[in-house]
Amino acid sequence: MGRQPEVLWAQRSDKIYLTVSLPDARDVFAESKPHGAFRFSAVGAQDEHFDFSLELYDAVVPEASKINIGMRNIICSIKKEKKGWWKRLLKSEEKPAPFIKVDWNKWCDEDEEESDISDSLVSDDENNEVNGIDDESSDDDSGLLCKSLYMFS
Repeated sequence: MGRQPEVLWAQRSDKIYLTVSLPDARDVFAESKPHGAFRFSAVGAQDEHFDFSLELYDAVVPEASKINIGMRNIICSIKKEKKGWWKRLLKSEEKPAPFIKVDWNKWCDEDEEESDISDSLVSDDENNEVNGIDDESSDDDSGLLCKSLYMFS
């Protein structure tokens, strides 16, 4: 088993966003299962192997999930099977592992979700490689940042 990278998470009523902080990652593999299992692995810049597995709070739609690989991080957009706000990221009620943290830059409260929001998957890079489902599909990935967060930028 490899090391665990830092994982930041945020949610919308229809999606979960996992941002894996792993600069210059290669051989990236991310997989979600309908019952909520999520697996990730990659090789870092120093040839170190990173991986982790999560048992997400509820069911997801793997076919509608996306991955966006950038120079500094990997953003996974995971579609929820049922629209609604999850109480937490993981099924377990125990405190999550220390490598999992809330992504306050992408966090949006339920009442703010309807605000005008950004228009694409946000990454630190302008040119991103996309694996899995095409990033330019009809599925709207807007919503990573709430309007209220722009006031502080």
